[in-house]
Amino acid sequence: MENSQVKKCVIITGMSGGGKSSALTVFEDQGYYAIDNLPPTLLPQLIGVLENNQSAVICGVAAVVDVREEKLLDDLHKVVDVLRNEMEELKIIYVDAADSTLVRRFETTRRRHPLSENSTLLESIAAERTLLADIKKSADAVIDTSELTTGDFKNKLLDIAGVAREKTVVLLSSFGFKNGIPQDADYVIDVRFLPNPNYVPELHDLSGRDAEVKEYFSKYGDFAVFIDKALEMLSFVVSVYGNTGKRHLHIAIGCTGGRHRSVAVCERLAENLALGGNKVVVNHRDINKENLW
Repeated sequence: MENSQVKKCVIITGMSGGGKSSALTVFEDQGYYAIDNLPPTLLPQLIGVLENNQSAVICGVAAVVDVREEKLLDDLHKVVDVLRNEMEELKIIYVDAADSTLVRRFETTRRRHPLSENSTLLESIAAERTLLADIKKSADAVIDTSELTTGDFKNKLLDIAGVAREKTVVLLSSFGFKNGIPQDADYVIDVRFLPNPNYVPELHDLSGRDAEVKEYFSKYGDFAVFIDKALEMLSFVVSVYGNTGKRHLHIAIGCTGGRHRSVAVCERLAENLALGGNKVVVNHRDINKENLW
């Protein structure tokens, strides 16, 4: 352990049905090395083995520790003492929920409570609360998931762990309807209502990235109106998608061939969304495909 390069560990524990598995998924999505349902005594050994694992070294280790037996509770206390002395950062996150919420979750999933062999569900929940009372008191943070949305739960976890929230990456792609709609698009916007430079001889061989084509659209009054309304809608969409934890949002802009109108709109939207602080990636799928009359 002394030579371990793993500096950060998050231990996730708490009530069955409280959200431990969901919490582990959040950290795994952030690049943490994820470990599910590990006996506490094995955690220091595993962290030592992970000293050459890139994810563990760069991001850290996130481990769900299921502690429903008294011996395991004692083991966890001992392990935490060891790790706090040997790691730069250790967090214990305890996930909880109201009894009524836990009952509903177990009934919905039809899962069996781990302590329910000779007792009712509510009796099992009460027994587990008693067993975990000391762990809850020693946790660095307790999260009640009863009324939390998925996005709120994720944000709380990342705040506690000190992980910077990544902004949603907006992929703006232009395409031609005649070549098919991108199958992975979250939103598709049709701009075939705009006048088509393809039928203007001096613009035919150019694309929506060229200054002459941009100037052509600047003289069409509805172009600016459309851009303003699209930006208002997309700015809102990006913000709400980001709150749900979605890390990539693909917005596809389509015209007939994918060379003039969709490209020009895509470029203008990308420029304005980037000025608004968004992370934007642009892809013109069909810009170089054969352009026929």
